[in-house]
Amino acid sequence: MIRRSAPLVAGGLAVALVAAPVLGQWSPRILWNSTPSVPVGLYWLQPVDRVAIGDLVAVRPPERLARFLAARGYLRHGVPLLKHVVALPGAEVCRDGAAIRINGQVLGLAQARDRLGRDLPHWQGCHRLDVGEVFLMNPAVPDSFDGRYFGPLPLGALTARLQPIWTLAADPAPLAPSSPVP
Repeated sequence: MIRRSAPLVAGGLAVALVAAPVLGQWSPRILWNSTPSVPVGLYWLQPVDRVAIGDLVAVRPPERLARFLAARGYLRHGVPLLKHVVALPGAEVCRDGAAIRINGQVLGLAQARDRLGRDLPHWQGCHRLDVGEVFLMNPAVPDSFDGRYFGPLPLGALTARLQPIWTLAADPAPLAPSSPVP
């Protein structure tokens, strides 16, 4: 009896696996990171039902940014950015020269050029994050291409919160601003 039903069960499972992405909101639940912005390794993807300062998130860059990243060879089109949340709505984010400040505290410095000597995008001034905006940065990685160069992003661009499953190195703790961020 079991031998007769095995092909039926296997066939049903195969159909379900093929149909799941088509019929439902199926997406992968794990991600392999090979970029230097966060430790190389395997990460568990969790829903973005809430985000907090310090969370590591996957981000679908807006199309203009995605094209820039691909043209420069920083990240292939369609591959998510992995960044830490460093500011949420209500926080004041400033770029003064090279200094990036969150609520008055310097969180990192922007570089003028990338490793190949190409000019990096820059913005100046202060911006209080509105509802639906987030500022992302990997403060422990000085040459990470992050909010230092592209500024705030829509909260809707976040596709997942990440939890490390296995990495080659410990993720350095992001520098959290000492001022409270609502």
